Amino acid sequence: MTTPTFPSRLPNVGTTIFTVMSALAAEHKAVNLGQGFPDFACDPALVDAVTRAMQTGHNQYPPMVGVPALREAVASKIETLHARRYCPNSEITITAGATQAILTAILACVQPGDEVIVLEPCYDSYVPNIELAGGVVVRVPLTPGSFRPDFARISAAITPRTRLIIANTPHNPSATVWTAEDMRALEELLAPTGILLISDEVYEHMVFDGAEHQSAARFPGLADRAFIVSSFGKTFHVTGWKIGTVAAPAPLTAEFRKVHQFNVFTVNTPMQYGLADYLGNPAPYLQLPAFYQAKRDLFRQGLEGSRLRLLPSTGSYFQCVDISAVSDLGEADFCQWLTREIGVAAIPLSAFYGDGFDQRVVRFCFAKKDETLREALTRLRRL
Repeated sequence: MTTPTFPSRLPNVGTTIFTVMSALAAEHKAVNLGQGFPDFACDPALVDAVTRAMQTGHNQYPPMVGVPALREAVASKIETLHARRYCPNSEITITAGATQAILTAILACVQPGDEVIVLEPCYDSYVPNIELAGGVVVRVPLTPGSFRPDFARISAAITPRTRLIIANTPHNPSATVWTAEDMRALEELLAPTGILLISDEVYEHMVFDGAEHQSAARFPGLADRAFIVSSFGKTFHVTGWKIGTVAAPAPLTAEFRKVHQFNVFTVNTPMQYGLADYLGNPAPYLQLPAFYQAKRDLFRQGLEGSRLRLLPSTGSYFQCVDISAVSDLGEADFCQWLTREIGVAAIPLSAFYGDGFDQRVVRFCFAKKDETLREALTRLRRL
């Protein structure tokens, strides 16, 4: 019997660069600074809070939109940090991670033929999500080198069919952070339009050097049209738990929840209760900028003796470097060579562009134990 065939919904999607590089790192016993996840444990108090929730009996379906105590905690955190109050009942939804949140928002508001602006380089789920919704991807590059938004180019990309724009700050992969001026420029640009915004803010608590995260929640003209996405996995070092949040005005949330109900329905119950309990103490996320800045500084100082040229890292847990002085190889080939010959895995920035744009820049993740970073630096200083 022959297995039936059918047209692929994502014919251009293959194995991701993260899977490829992680497999290559394992094969060559390389230090894996490619994929963006910590190699250290979360706070034992958080595990204890989840354990208590399980032992207390919170093991059945929670409310579809999320446990009330967690939605209230999220709303309170946003109000404290950004001075905008979201209604926990009608404007906060708990999701199965930020990636599901972004897909759900796109499916909720993008009709076939609608245009969606993405700013490249961008996180690799955006484009397939848009294609699954039948939308048309409109790629606008961030300024090469600085990775700042080019509002003239964004404005030129807007047409009557533009439904949505996706912005990401702190930015993956470039580690840049949008300023208040950037956010106000976007607010002004979108003001006369009906364009919606997905504000991907999963690295919101990783902003360095005394700067503040400029959430879309702080800007009324953005907040009124935005799905604001965040991630407990990124914030609390539990990426495998896959729990995120979406804050959005009630009319947007109502449409979001229609899709959420039928692609996930509910999210892990005891972890929601544990997180609600843990959020009672703001110290863990308020201390996160200093925690990751120390790792960034350790990594940057260790690379000063190499021929890798450091690009600014103002947010997230990534460090990009220019490889021009080290090799004539393109980014992808360089990352393979680096893994095999030097024993450190990185990710080529070209993987975050639809056309594979190669600017001789690769990305490292420094969300690792200090000893992991030191071992990687020992190897990288051979360059």
